[in-house]
Amino acid sequence: MLIIRKLTKTIGGRTLFENADMTINWGERVALVGPNGAGKSTLFKMILKEVDADTGSVEVDDYAITGYLAQEAGDPGDETILEIAISITPELTQAIRTMREHEAAGTTDSGDYHKAQDVFDAANGYQLEPKAKKILAGLGFASDAFDSPAPEFSGGWIMRAHLAQLLVMEPDLLMLDEPTNHLDLTALVWLQRYLLNYPGAMLMISHDRDFMDALIETVYEIDEEQLISYTGNYTSYLEQRNKRYTQKVQAYRNQNKEIERVQEFIDRFRSVTSKAAQVQSRVKQLEKMNRLPKPIAPRKVFKFNFPQPKRSNQKVIELEKVHMAYGEKVIYESLDLTIERGDRMVLVGPNGAGKSTLLKILAGQLEFQSGTRKAGFNTQLGYYSQHRTESMNEANTVLEEVMASGGDMREDEARSILGSFLFRRADVHKKIRVLSGGEKSRLNLVKFLVNPPNLLLMDEPTTHLDIISIEALLQALKHYEGTLVFISHDVHFIKNLAETTLHVDNGKLTRYAGGYDYYLEKSGLDDSRGSVTA
Repeated sequence: MLIIRKLTKTIGGRTLFENADMTINWGERVALVGPNGAGKSTLFKMILKEVDADTGSVEVDDYAITGYLAQEAGDPGDETILEIAISITPELTQAIRTMREHEAAGTTDSGDYHKAQDVFDAANGYQLEPKAKKILAGLGFASDAFDSPAPEFSGGWIMRAHLAQLLVMEPDLLMLDEPTNHLDLTALVWLQRYLLNYPGAMLMISHDRDFMDALIETVYEIDEEQLISYTGNYTSYLEQRNKRYTQKVQAYRNQNKEIERVQEFIDRFRSVTSKAAQVQSRVKQLEKMNRLPKPIAPRKVFKFNFPQPKRSNQKVIELEKVHMAYGEKVIYESLDLTIERGDRMVLVGPNGAGKSTLLKILAGQLEFQSGTRKAGFNTQLGYYSQHRTESMNEANTVLEEVMASGGDMREDEARSILGSFLFRRADVHKKIRVLSGGEKSRLNLVKFLVNPPNLLLMDEPTTHLDIISIEALLQALKHYEGTLVFISHDVHFIKNLAETTLHVDNGKLTRYAGGYDYYLEKSGLDDSRGSVTA
């Protein structure tokens, strides 16, 4: 279906690929991995014919239909959510619009209407609409949202509508760039189960380990300007990659020993006339030898002994009879919740259920209409949100800001931690005032880790992080001795941290005294139960 041969691409003087090869067969499920900036998005653009290769070829089967979900969607027009989902071709989009206009005007006997209806019928339009509604519902849209104008929704919801469009289309090659970024856990579980039965091939970029483990059967890693193939899911790839690195190191060492042995013979007998032929033979041997480059070690998770917070009281924070409403929309009514020392609690539930609102109430970031919020006497609270940054000294550099937060931290330690969270080399000398929103969020996260409070409230902390950075954060929080309440859509992150699950929906809290797998089992959402077919 897709064959990449001898691909070479250089951008800004930097070579991303050199004589790289890749093959995706019909129905194959493939992940493309590599560090940020390795060339993943560029390769996607070359497959989509948006960027040309310097040399080599990118060939997609002439009969294959390709569908692509970008990380960000452009601004929508005046179409509805349902219109986006069923607009699988420009012709069908226009036909649907024409039919709706004539139906609203009562002019369904016109020639334009009948022409549009012919296009609609040829595309199996009457089957597409119920399919689109089913998919939209699975991705979290309420039925009364289907006919709402897209501009009324956030960018994340519009991305879901475009994802629905691709699933309705069912392209032969489904290309997904971070498809789980805008999904809550309920929609993510639905999508994962749906894609298990997807009939086409998939090529995805993702930072969600569990998502890839459930779906992927081949991994291509961008490594040293090549596309290296590994059979199996993401976890299997990690094991094979480490084994491959060990083998490359051993081969490099063996070759160096052989070079030293041959060179020693040359140096020893260079002036001995009787050994001249043997010396010359070994000189030619070294000249012809294909020298192996020194293997580059795979990027590893940085491990650091973060300071631990002061011990809190047993009751860390408590909500009693809290009433919270936005205007006439009631979010919580007579809400009771107690967080105790050592809790590691994840909040789950559909988007709009009130998870972030609850976290903000706990953090003291939102005023509610009635009820009480009581923090323990020794509670030191920290609230992290990707949309909120702590007050920072705009004149400081990234490194200075972390050093100021970390007490007696050494500079090399600060640089290593920052490197784990994607601040590399010259990035640490950037002034705070020039950082992007994502960079400020990551810096805020590092500041929490180097000087943590004893109650940490975190809303989607893995956003803006790659897989290695997520693992670094995970390892840091595993050793954190305080109390943790968090929201995340990263299943691997949740499974490794949560010991209690709090389901939030329609103002009701349901506590499950166990982690994510326990919650799935008890709530009936276990992946092994039932099926969702594509």
